[in-house]
Amino acid sequence: MPPDSSPAAIAAPDLSQSPPSLIELFVAFAKMSLAGFGGVLVWARRAIVDQHKWMTADEFNETFALCHFLPGPNIVNLTFVFGSRFRGLAGAVAAFSGLVGPPALIMVVMGVLYHRYGEIDALRRILSGVACAAIGLMLAVVFRMMTPLLKRRDVIGLLVMVAVFIAIGVLRLPLAAVLLAAIPISIAITYAMRKNKEAA
Repeated sequence: MPPDSSPAAIAAPDLSQSPPSLIELFVAFAKMSLAGFGGVLVWARRAIVDQHKWMTADEFNETFALCHFLPGPNIVNLTFVFGSRFRGLAGAVAAFSGLVGPPALIMVVMGVLYHRYGEIDALRRILSGVACAAIGLMLAVVFRMMTPLLKRRDVIGLLVMVAVFIAIGVLRLPLAAVLLAAIPISIAITYAMRKNKEAA
């Protein structure tokens, strides 16, 4: 089997420098969480792929896809998978602490303030604007994550993505049922395509 047949999310990254230290993992994920208005995924991808180059775009997509099918919040799963990949259990704890620690402290303070001043109309309008910005950020990261598929002209991958979106977002089919159908189908298609490439 050729070396490139193993999933990129499992293989170690080809880094020109030493892996990030525990402090670097904590600080990087703390920055992501503090910048992550409307969700950390946007900033996580920017920091991991674009800024630090700890993963390629394909590796990030595949790792995030794996985290999608694990129980629990996706971005929390990503911190554990990513941190343990470089520094084992200690790296997972460092990344998780950076992700959750600073925002948790801020949310305690904000929760107290909202409980006291939450009825103010100006504050409600501000929160509505933040919600719109969050939607824009999420759409932006979706398009960024689609880039590798578009560059490779992976029509099958795009079709599977669109089919899952329609099934869940438009037809409102149960998430678990859609995933149970989509996962084996996408794996079978990928396997068949790789077999055809090897045979060619």
